[in-house]
Amino acid sequence: MATGTPTEAKSGLDRFFHISERGSTVGTEIRGGVVTFVTMAYIVILNPIILSGKPDVAGNELTFEAVGAATALTAGVMTILFGLVTRLPFAFAAGLGINAFVAFSVVGHVTWPEAMALVAINGVLIVLLAATGLRKMIFDAVPMQLKIAITVAIGFFIAFIGFVNAGFSTSTTLPSPPVELGQGGSIASISTLLFVITVLITGALVALKVKGALLLGLVAGSVIAGIINLINPQEGLFNFTGFVGLPDLSLIGAVDFSFDFTKVSLIAIVMLVFTLLFSNFFDAMGTMTGLATEAGLADKKGDFPSIKSALVVEGVGAIAGGLTSTSSNTVFVESSSGIGEGARTGLANVVTGALFIVAMFFTPITGLVPGSVAAAALVIVGAMMMGQIKNIDLSDFAVLLPVFVTVATMPLTYSIANGIGAGFVTWVVVQALAGKAKTLHPLMWIVAAGFVIFFARGPIEALFA
Repeated sequence: MATGTPTEAKSGLDRFFHISERGSTVGTEIRGGVVTFVTMAYIVILNPIILSGKPDVAGNELTFEAVGAATALTAGVMTILFGLVTRLPFAFAAGLGINAFVAFSVVGHVTWPEAMALVAINGVLIVLLAATGLRKMIFDAVPMQLKIAITVAIGFFIAFIGFVNAGFSTSTTLPSPPVELGQGGSIASISTLLFVITVLITGALVALKVKGALLLGLVAGSVIAGIINLINPQEGLFNFTGFVGLPDLSLIGAVDFSFDFTKVSLIAIVMLVFTLLFSNFFDAMGTMTGLATEAGLADKKGDFPSIKSALVVEGVGAIAGGLTSTSSNTVFVESSSGIGEGARTGLANVVTGALFIVAMFFTPITGLVPGSVAAAALVIVGAMMMGQIKNIDLSDFAVLLPVFVTVATMPLTYSIANGIGAGFVTWVVVQALAGKAKTLHPLMWIVAAGFVIFFARGPIEALFA
C-alpha cells in the first residue's frame, strides 16, 4: 500500500507517524505539507468573501478581517489535530458549500451567533453518528448519483453567486427577463471586466494543472486591479489595511444557543440542522475515501487506517467551525496536491497546519483582493465542483430527473436546502413510481418525508400557531 520502499524506523517521529512504514521520508512529508498549504491558502480569503458582509435577521454582519483570522486559526488547529490523531495527510479548512448554506440560507432565519450554534450542534451530531458507526451506515444508504448531484448543484450555486457579485449577472424589472448580462446586456464596468479577465486567467492556470492555480489567479487579478487603481484611483477597487497585524479573534466563542422561538420555529431549526448535517458528512466521507485511495492507503472497500477516528475528528471540525464563526471545518480535496508530492502521513498535516497559523497574522493583506476578483474564484470553484457530473450515468431518466431538479432548484431558489430537499423527494417518488421501490433504503423514505415537512413548514407553522 505504500508508494516507496519501507525502511527501518529511525526515530520516535518516524514511528509515531508511520513514515518509513508508508514508504515516505520526513523531507517528503514537509514538502507535501507545504504544497497542500499553497493550494489551500485561498480559503483564508474565500471564506470571508462568502461569510462576511451578509446581514442576518437582526441586520448584523461578520467583518472580513475577523472571519479571515478565525478561518486561518481554525484550519491550522484542526489540520494539526487530525494529523496527530489519525496520522493521515488530510488537511482541514472551512467547507465550501456548507459556508454558502450558512451565509445565504441559515442567517435568513436566525442571527449569526445562532447560526454558528447550529453548526456546532451539527458537529456534535456528526461526532455521535461517527462514534456509533451510524454515519457510515447512512452514507451507504444514499445513492451515489444523488450524492454527486448535490456536489454539482452546490458548485452551480457558488458560481451563480460569483456571477451576481461581480455584476456579470444582474436582475431586471418585469416585464423584462428576470436577469440579464451586466448592464443593459453589456459588460459596462471595470470591475466586471476584471472579473472576466480573472476567470479566464485562473481557468487557464487550472487547465494547465499549475499547483496553487486558484491562489495564483487571485494574485494575478489583484495585480491587474492594482494597475487599474494606479491609472484611475476613482475605481475604488481596494480595501487595503496593511500587510501584517495582530489577528482579530473577536469571533472566537461568538455563539448563541438560546434561540428566539418567537422569530424562528422549532421545525425550521430542526430542518436547518438536518440540512447542515446532510451536507457536512456526505461530502467529507467521499473526500476522505478519495484521498485515501489516491495515497494508496485504502482497501478495495474504500476503508482506510483510523477511519473511525477520522470521522470523529471531522465532526469535531464542525464543532470548532461553529465556535469560531468560520462555518464547519472539514477535509479538503486540495490535500491531494500534497499527496501527489508524496505525503502519506499526518506529519504533512502538522506542517500545513503550522503554516495556516502563521497566515493568521497576514489576514490584513486580504484587503488587496477586490470583490470582483474574489467573485472569479467562486466561479472557478463552482466549475470544479460541477465537474463531478461526469461520474453520473444519466441514461436512466429516473436518475436524470432528480439530478436535474437538484442542480436547477439550488441556484434558482437561492437555497442549498431547497436543492437537496427537492432532489431527495424527486428521487424517492420517481424511483418508487418507476417500479424501483425495493431499491430504496428505508432511510431514504424517512429523509424524503422530512423534506416534505420542510417544504410545508409555512402552512404547518400557521396551523400550530
